[in-house]
Amino acid sequence: QVELVESGGGLVQAGGSLRLSCAASGRRFSNYVMAWFRQAAGKEREFVGRITWSGGSTNYGDSVKGRFTISRDNAKNTVYLQMNSLKPEDTAVYYCAATPWDTYYSGSYYTDSYKYNYWGQGTQVTVSS
Repeated sequence: QVELVESGGGLVQAGGSLRLSCAASGRRFSNYVMAWFRQAAGKEREFVGRITWSGGSTNYGDSVKGRFTISRDNAKNTVYLQMNSLKPEDTAVYYCAATPWDTYYSGSYYTDSYKYNYWGQGTQVTVSS
């Protein structure tokens, strides 16, 4: 079965950086889109960004544009979230998610967490001020 395992979370000071990893296994992901979401305490799950596994096209949420970067390593079946210039408001549990990619859909379709079939267990990121 599909398994997504996140790692790399932790405690960092404001202005610092962290890199999260999502190791994917259980099937071929060449026609999938991989995404990162986050959920802060008492808030709804928020789209962070996504990347298509084959072409590597990316899209980001407004709150992280210019600070976060998603990349993938096809050989390792791993997706990364590089987070720079971290702010206290970035504190949340970060989740990796996957779903089949269909070019029919674009724009906001893949920013919706309900469109994703597979989820990791999450990793906590805490940014201190």
